[in-house]
Amino acid sequence: MKGRVLRSTGSWYLVRLDDGKRMDCRVKGKFRLEEEEITNPVAVGDEVMVELEDNGQTAIIDEILPRNNYISRQSPRQKQTRHIIAANIHQALLIATISQPRTSTGFIDRFLLTSEAFGIPAHLILNKQDILTGKDFKKQEEVVKIYRQTGYPVHLISARSASNVEKIKSLMGGKTTLLSGHSGVGKSTLINAIHPELTLRTGNISEFSQKGKHVTTFAEMMELPFGGYVVDTPGIKEFGLLDVEPNEVSHYFREMRGLLNGCKFNNCLHVNEPKCAVKQALEEGKIPEERYKNYLNILEDCEAEKKEQYE
Repeated sequence: MKGRVLRSTGSWYLVRLDDGKRMDCRVKGKFRLEEEEITNPVAVGDEVMVELEDNGQTAIIDEILPRNNYISRQSPRQKQTRHIIAANIHQALLIATISQPRTSTGFIDRFLLTSEAFGIPAHLILNKQDILTGKDFKKQEEVVKIYRQTGYPVHLISARSASNVEKIKSLMGGKTTLLSGHSGVGKSTLINAIHPELTLRTGNISEFSQKGKHVTTFAEMMELPFGGYVVDTPGIKEFGLLDVEPNEVSHYFREMRGLLNGCKFNNCLHVNEPKCAVKQALEEGKIPEERYKNYLNILEDCEAEKKEQYE
């Protein structure tokens, strides 16, 4: 039988079969991983083949079908390994807020870099429009300008009052959507505004929660009644910047990517090098200063991480 993994507790997996039935499954033996640095063989969003066990109530996952894509985080226990958060994702939505709490552009750019690195289209959702003051609106205008100029869709909503929530709902229909953001930005409020009964429905699935202790670093995929799935994830900080070389960082900044061939040096880091096309574009106002500052911070972190690996 074919199905899709909705949830995991490490040893047990909740799988939605193609006929709509949900079944608790486990993995028999160990799957051989193509990449040894990945810690988990089965991830939320994976399409799998399962075989019913003799008891008729549970099943064994005996095959993982090829993934279209996946997004991973750095393993909290082993820095050189990755844990797959979710697989087969159509888009990623970052829920951010200008106030209460404030989401920095540095945080936003790390999320966008991650989505670019994994080949997942991203949208920026600015929530809590109902509580913004005059000063907040000015800051928001700057943020909207930066990311729309860079080519990212930006949506202004209020999940609490359901303002523009229908637009987000239409984005999610028929797709698998990864949802992320700081704690307190309104992810749960948005999910409940999109489908109020979702939490209740997912909370009453079989005896799955009794099969093992739920680990918060695992993502959970919830089925939407209008088609598609939403994947609620742990914080983006958990994803880390593993496997990104310092000279690759600029490849994941959209406004820099098309300029790289114009630099004098192939390994240009766009900091102090002469005849740098990125620096020239910055001076001409074609690259937002805020984005460039965040690029330098990310670059510095990558260089420090690589240095730590070799020490």
